[in-house]
Amino acid sequence: MSRQSSKPLVTLADVRDAEARIAPHVVTTPLIDAPLLDREIGFRLLVKAENLQLTGAFKVRGAFNHIMQLSEDERRRGVVAVSSGNHAQAVAYAAQSQGVPATIVMPRDAPRVKLERTRRYGATIVLYDRETDDRDAVADGLAARDGLRIVHPYDDPRTIAGQGTIGLEIFRQTRERSVEPHAIVAGCSGGGLASGLALTLGLYDRRPRLFTAEPENFDDMRRSLALGAHVVNEQRSGSICDALLAPTPGRNTLPILLECGAEGLAASDAEVESAVRVAAAHFNMILEPGGAAALACALARRGEFSGRTVVVVASGGNIDTAAYADLLARAG
Repeated sequence: MSRQSSKPLVTLADVRDAEARIAPHVVTTPLIDAPLLDREIGFRLLVKAENLQLTGAFKVRGAFNHIMQLSEDERRRGVVAVSSGNHAQAVAYAAQSQGVPATIVMPRDAPRVKLERTRRYGATIVLYDRETDDRDAVADGLAARDGLRIVHPYDDPRTIAGQGTIGLEIFRQTRERSVEPHAIVAGCSGGGLASGLALTLGLYDRRPRLFTAEPENFDDMRRSLALGAHVVNEQRSGSICDALLAPTPGRNTLPILLECGAEGLAASDAEVESAVRVAAAHFNMILEPGGAAALACALARRGEFSGRTVVVVASGGNIDTAAYADLLARAG
């Protein structure tokens, strides 16, 4: 894949339009610091608390931006989405609030809390097996059979623009503090969040570096960025970061990230568990493993970030209470 971009599918203007569109339906999440932790790690760490977003994750931004642009015929027929849980809840909630029927294709091993909340938001759930089924083929079949609009979790321009609104907030919040971030780190599955953030980097006087954060052995984006072409993960399951297991980067997201010079990082399950404990101890945050991957990667790079300011997106906090307690016990 060439690193040269053609006419962009998504622009900063699209992100600004998305922000105005979804503003009544989402929360402006805080950017939180922890001075005692900064002393310990040797750099200033600011955490964008998207775990406090409606439905417990950033995904609701892209879901609203997509669903609010449906035609009347599309609204009547409904939407279908694929997700391990956070996008599922976001689409179900946004669709319900807009009076749009929603069908969600979810893996059988999705966390129970995510399955239950998706159902409570009124969606119809269709289950698939991560190892043997093609989730996109399942969704495509439903869309063709019932005339449903697919709300892609990361590779649709409307989704990307919606997630990019986080970048607008980070820019304003750091500017209000007279802070120039050296880097922004965001968890990555297919790249919707990271590519949305990439569209906002030109707002800064000095462009921050952008890092994607993935689980070890599921680091398709890291390897794709290094190679300049799509790489596919061999494994489809086996990480505690259930929200970050897309098999390969998006067709539209990877070119955006290559164009901005994004770099990929990966964290072990043990590092992620430790990051969950850090979030609880220093930020009073409940994070799911996938939501803590960016924090894990930033903490692992403390030597490189010494003396700098780094923004980490805490992307989600949807985790079963018992699983969270067990994870904290293991991390401790």
